[in-house]
Amino acid sequence: MFKKIMAPVDLAHKDRLEKALQCTADLAKHYGAEVVFVGVTTSTPSSVAHSPEEYGEKLDAFANEQSQAHGFTALGKALLSHDPSSDVDDVLLKATADNNVDLVVMASHLPNVMDYVWPSNGGKIAEHAKCSVMVVRT
Repeated sequence: MFKKIMAPVDLAHKDRLEKALQCTADLAKHYGAEVVFVGVTTSTPSSVAHSPEEYGEKLDAFANEQSQAHGFTALGKALLSHDPSSDVDDVLLKATADNNVDLVVMASHLPNVMDYVWPSNGGKIAEHAKCSVMVVRT
């Protein structure tokens, strides 16, 4: 059913992604699907990496760790954004098409009153993606 799964990850908060990562692993193994772990970064230094190249290396290492730990094929794909806080949804939506994925599995917070003003990333992806989306509550 699913051949390629995209799992957006924020390496600065990977400790909050356990449920979504386990769900991704379970689905990848069940369907024999490849997983693309995507992360959005900037060209300026951050708490995770000093450059987009370093971020890409860390994302590749993360993908390899997940692949080895759970037994599926995975790769990391760093996506560059000038302002991730404002355009992360658009970057992720573009990545679904660019990577020909048929399922997105992503973590999201529990809904709150602010979601009426600013929708969650998971909500926007689920609303606009051309593929299936599973939002995993953290």
